[in-house]
Formats: sequence, structure tokens, C-alpha cells
Amino acid sequence: MKDIKITENTLLSDNWYTLRRYTYESTLSSGETISQTREAYDRGNGAVILLYNPELETLILTRQFRLPTFINGNTDGMLIEACAGLLDKDQPEDCIRRETEEETGYRIDKVQKVFEAYMSPGSVTELLYFFIAEYSKGMKVSDGGGLEEEQENIEVLELKFDEAVQMVAEGRIRDAKTIMLIQYLQINKHTFFK
Repeated sequence: MKDIKITENTLLSDNWYTLRRYTYESTLSSGETISQTREAYDRGNGAVILLYNPELETLILTRQFRLPTFINGNTDGMLIEACAGLLDKDQPEDCIRRETEEETGYRIDKVQKVFEAYMSPGSVTELLYFFIAEYSKGMKVSDGGGLEEEQENIEVLELKFDEAVQMVAEGRIRDAKTIMLIQYLQINKHTFFK
């Protein structure tokens, strides 16, 4: 497909984030011009981080209620995840440092970007920036748990790396961004766990 031209852009909802319906024309490789209509949900871009301790071979993850998973059959709606948040006009590195402290209570300095990915490109515009950072007990500055004014209720978990890998295999960790970071660390374990 080439020569994409948006012919209609209709706001459907601006309640939580923005949902729009787009009609666009494109030219197929055969030369035929077609028109299609799709909806796209714009919630902004985000960042996610996996905190690891190389000496203890542990990870910091979070657990919180996620309504969409509850609606889709996750019995209690709780999901184990890597710390993440929306950029809110920040640079990805600044965002993830802020989110890490708010959610986990750890104040980190050095973060390593490992990749970026669209998580659900068929319907959501979000581009997610993936990071890994080392943590130690000395970096703990609060209990974490999220911001009260945002009504966040986040439980902070410290797990052995091998246990987290097993939890992915058993389906106890089902969040895509978290699985991707755990698998990245598993593949590159020799670099991070010396």
C-alpha cells in the first residue's frame, strides 16, 4: 500500500483518552485505489522498565487491578507487571525514572533503553519504550504503591529472576510488556547477571 490519504477523521470519544474513526484511501500495488475505515485509540506513548539486582538475581515487579483483564475473564483482575507509565510530554528516560519512584519506591539514576515497540498496532497508537535498570536496597526511598491522587493501588513485588521466568511459563505473568522484558533479560542474562 502507498499514497495513504486520510479523507475523514471523526472524534468518537474524548472521555479518558481519544478514540477516533478514520477513513483513508490508499493505492494497492496493483494500482487500484481503495477506501477503508478504522478506529484508533490514542492514549499517548509510554515507557516500561524492568528493575534487576545482579547480586541477588532478583526483579522488582508490580501487581495491580486492571479492569479490561477482569472484563475479559481474569477472575480477580489483578495483573503482575513491570513498572510503566505514560510519557505525559516527558522524555522516555525522565518518565520511567518518575514512574519507578512513584510505583516501586526505588530512585534510579542510570537506565538502559533496550528497544521500543507498538503493543497493539491494529487499534492503539501507543509506542512503548522499554528499559532495564539495576536496583539495590540502598536506592529504596519510599514504599512506592503509586500516587494517591491518581487512586493507584500498586503492590510492589520482589521476585527471584528464575521464579519470574517460571511464572511466565505457567501463565501467572500474562502482561505482554513484562514478558518481553523478562525474556530479553533471560536471553541476555550473561550481560546483566555477572
